[in-house]
Amino acid sequence: MELKNYWAAPKRSILSQLLKWVNLRPEESDRTWLMFAFYTITSVGLRWSEDSAVALFLDEYGAKSLPWIYIASAIIGAVLVILYSWLQKIFPLRRVIVAIAPCMFVPLLLLRLGLHVSYLAVPMIFLLRLWVDAFYTINDLNTSIVANQLFNIREIKRAYPLISSGVLVADVLSGFSLPFLLLFVGLDNVIMPIAGIFIALGAGILLYLSQNYPQAFPDVPQKEIEETQYSQKRRLFGPLKRYAWLLFAFFALLQAMGVLIDFQYLSQLKSNFQGKDIASFLGILGGITGVCELGMQLFISSRALERFGVFVTAATLPVTVGILMPLTIPLLGLLPLGYSGNLLWGLVILKFLDELLRYTFVVSSGPLLFQPIPDKIRSYIQSLSGGVADAFGAGTAGVAILVTLWLGRRLLPMPIHDSLMVVETVAVAVCCLGVIWFLRSHYVNLLVLSAGQGQLSGTDVDLRAFKQAVVKALGEKGSEPDKRSCIELLSQIDPQGATEVLAPLLVKLPPSLQKTSLEVMLMLGVNPAYLLEVRALLELPQHRVTPEVFALALRYVWLAESDPDVSQLEQYLQQDQHSIIRATAAALLLREGTPMQKVAATKTLRRMLTHQQERERVNAVKALREAVYLQALRIHIPNLLQDESLRVRFAVLEMIAATHLEEYYPALLAGLYYKSTRNAAMQALVRLENEALPMLVDLATNIYKPEVVRMYAWRTISQVPTLEAMDILWQHLETSRATNRDYILRALLKRLQKEGIIGSVDRYYEMRVKTLIAQELCFLGEIYAAYIDFQTQADTYGQYIDLKTQETLDTYHSGIRIFAVLSLLQRAILELEIDIKERLLLLLQLLYPIDKIQAAVFNLRSDSIVNLARGLEILEHTVNLHNKSLLLNILDRRSPAEKLQYLLAADITKYEQMAVSERTRRLLIQGHLLSDWCLACCFHFAQVARIRLTTEQVLASLHHPTGFVREAAIAYLSTVSPRILFKILPQLQKDPNSLVAAQVKELMEKHQVSR
Repeated sequence: MELKNYWAAPKRSILSQLLKWVNLRPEESDRTWLMFAFYTITSVGLRWSEDSAVALFLDEYGAKSLPWIYIASAIIGAVLVILYSWLQKIFPLRRVIVAIAPCMFVPLLLLRLGLHVSYLAVPMIFLLRLWVDAFYTINDLNTSIVANQLFNIREIKRAYPLISSGVLVADVLSGFSLPFLLLFVGLDNVIMPIAGIFIALGAGILLYLSQNYPQAFPDVPQKEIEETQYSQKRRLFGPLKRYAWLLFAFFALLQAMGVLIDFQYLSQLKSNFQGKDIASFLGILGGITGVCELGMQLFISSRALERFGVFVTAATLPVTVGILMPLTIPLLGLLPLGYSGNLLWGLVILKFLDELLRYTFVVSSGPLLFQPIPDKIRSYIQSLSGGVADAFGAGTAGVAILVTLWLGRRLLPMPIHDSLMVVETVAVAVCCLGVIWFLRSHYVNLLVLSAGQGQLSGTDVDLRAFKQAVVKALGEKGSEPDKRSCIELLSQIDPQGATEVLAPLLVKLPPSLQKTSLEVMLMLGVNPAYLLEVRALLELPQHRVTPEVFALALRYVWLAESDPDVSQLEQYLQQDQHSIIRATAAALLLREGTPMQKVAATKTLRRMLTHQQERERVNAVKALREAVYLQALRIHIPNLLQDESLRVRFAVLEMIAATHLEEYYPALLAGLYYKSTRNAAMQALVRLENEALPMLVDLATNIYKPEVVRMYAWRTISQVPTLEAMDILWQHLETSRATNRDYILRALLKRLQKEGIIGSVDRYYEMRVKTLIAQELCFLGEIYAAYIDFQTQADTYGQYIDLKTQETLDTYHSGIRIFAVLSLLQRAILELEIDIKERLLLLLQLLYPIDKIQAAVFNLRSDSIVNLARGLEILEHTVNLHNKSLLLNILDRRSPAEKLQYLLAADITKYEQMAVSERTRRLLIQGHLLSDWCLACCFHFAQVARIRLTTEQVLASLHHPTGFVREAAIAYLSTVSPRILFKILPQLQKDPNSLVAAQVKELMEKHQVSR
């Protein structure tokens, strides 16, 4: 669907249309065209050299010697690639990339001159063919490295297909021009000077690129880069090393497959043609192939990479060879042309498809595979895993061909020998597909370098071994924080068995760990089986046990005994006892004592609750958590809630939840309003579990409550460990919108992450999340449409207001004011877009691994184009929604008009151009989806632009919970309808917002003066 009326703006230039056709962006065009020109010119010179060298070689040695070329080429190629990597350490990269092609051409020139020496001619032909192959390897590697330095991971998807099409243009130009060159200069004179001139021109373009984009190329040798770079290299021993080896295997298998096809193809070519005919046939077929490759590379490759991804695109070649090769040649064998002729044309077809896919899809995908590698070491790894792999693959294939030829001559007839070559080629293609499968699994993992740590649960460990390890750790020397963590972890993993492990260790542990252990044992429930171990603490000398530990042990013993002698507790009510012991004994007597004992305990606690010392009050309140009946002590709670001590107030909130004092539940909610008591109030409400949910939902959904309080109310609900709390979050996630949905999403994510089910919600919830994503995308269409309408009609509407006012000074000022307020509104709309994109990323965390989505979010928030591209690439290989490409375009840095086009193409939204006034009214209709600031900007713009709004819209905003929205609505009424405003001003005098109250006061004074 097209944008209606919008594209009536001036038409795009021819250059812009061309960039759109080749799927390129304007900011990438200069670098791309320069790289294209370099690769084309250099490849023309190389292709002329290669075809001439192949013709000379086949004429002198024949096809049977080709395996030795492959093996020798592999050896010299590997040596040169290692030399190329070494040069990067010795010289700055910008010098290496410029000088490498001319340096490679000098030996080619010397070898060419050697052809004129009679006794050197034959070995020179062999070396010439060998060096041209090595030159190709180095040139392709050099081009790939330069492209990876110049473009980020998303840019290279669009740019590299066009850059790599330079070799295809070179195939066309060199292929069709070579027969004419042969007529004029002869086979011996193609390399020099014709090819040399083109290679020198290519080096000149690279020199220009390195000077114009200095930030892309290090200006110091690799060995002089800081120590941090070497720490990244050491990471090769982890996932980076595994990924590098997979890349090595991939490129080696691709090269081996190409060599096997090339050998079979050239063998048949030698059987059917001679001398110049071979060079002419190679040139013409190369030209035809180049035309097809060029069209595919310019218009299909980049779009295929963006649509299907790098791995599907790279797999097209091995899939084609693996399926087509065993089918095409046997089928052509049925034609009555003779065995050799049929095999030739079958291999011509296969060679055509191999070059078509290799120099389009595979070449375009290759550099992308190196993008997850840190940029400081990327060129180094690319040299080894790319260049050496090509040489290794060619050499291995050469050895395989020699072995096959030896078997063919000695053991097998010719038809079976040819079939064996076909089987080998298909086997290599299948292995290549397997490597691609493994590469895909490592690709995103390498992009996400900061993967989160998983949650440990009881299913992950051997409980028996774990308990033994805990006992050993608590008995050995070590830091107390580590031992405390051991105890807490034990209570989480094995609650039933934790007391069994901790009880025998109590006497041996230091006081701080005794306290932690007893708290865990009380939390898990008292067990009479461990009374002896706990009672031993009460029998220790006073100097060996702390009051806190003694009080906890006292509580455990009296709660665990079936028929306790509570009279013994009276001795602990004496003033000489520590306050925590007195309070604990008093609370236990209130629970189990006789009426007289309860009276004594109440007096003790009353004295403590009103004591001047903070410690006395705190310990008394903590003890009340265990009391069943507070009786006369309730009257002290209001004063304790207002206590000057923060620790006392914390303890009171905990006590209210522990004793379920319903009349004081509002105090728990009030605790959420203040930063000092917020955490304590949340913990207390979570302890109430389902009992607290109705109160929290009412608070969270009340739009007149402070936003921060509503946010913490949702967080508290998410921490309640019940299914009902989870159901509430999902239910309100679907019905809420805007910032309220953000709060619920973040709370829900924390809950799911804690339970270890993040990124793996069940099918039912997955469909609901996808529906929410569609809602957000649909609203994005609305705000993009509004932005475009305001942008395109601002001048026209400003002129309309000028004409309407007809006052020169007022017109001038009103015009400035309209554009200023409209600018604010447009910025508010773009800020709204940012909020929606953040919400989309939160929704994605519900569906996919949180470590990958968070890594993507971290990179998307960066100002760096490179990081943005990395984040989008992570999402592309993580998300599998049907509208994934739309999401990526929305999250990318594109203009609102482009993003609206994508939404229209996906049929997510519809667009009809509206007048500015109509568009403003439409935004206000959707006011519940707008941010408060955007809503206020709509009213301010309606005020200065003289836009008539409905009464319902204005009245609703006068009751809005946010003060500056009410202020904007009042300002609008003061301009558009003063009569109505003055009627309702008295009702607005007591507005709680100081800004609104001052505004109302000023308007009333003006009204009185005017009267």
